[in-house]
Amino acid sequence: MATNDPVDSDGLPEDPAELLPPTSVLTLDEYLDMQAALGDRTRFTLLYRLVHFGERSPKALAEALDVQANTLHYHLNKLVDAGLVEKRKRSQADDEGLFSYYRATSLGSDILEHGVEELIRRERDYRNAYASE
Repeated sequence: MATNDPVDSDGLPEDPAELLPPTSVLTLDEYLDMQAALGDRTRFTLLYRLVHFGERSPKALAEALDVQANTLHYHLNKLVDAGLVEKRKRSQADDEGLFSYYRATSLGSDILEHGVEELIRRERDYRNAYASE
């Protein structure tokens, strides 16, 4: 039964862009770009490591993921462009000197926790619930 009503019987708008609050700082396309950035295993793993193990230098990330520097930077740039990761430069030298490092943004942390990780937790909960019956 087709209607011209922009809201269905559950109170949800027909246009998903209307889910955003009127004062949203991001567009639906920007949210979708974030989700798409995580659709790659290397980028998901990079964000996972940055969220759960803290900021890292490109060298440490390349070693941990066993990827070449150019591949690493390609994926890091995608995450930075999507707003999930930020690149920082140390302002004071330590024993390794001044270097750049990457860290997850709060959006990066939230989309990881409430995206794929949430789905994995739910699957585990469902399996545990049905295994105990």
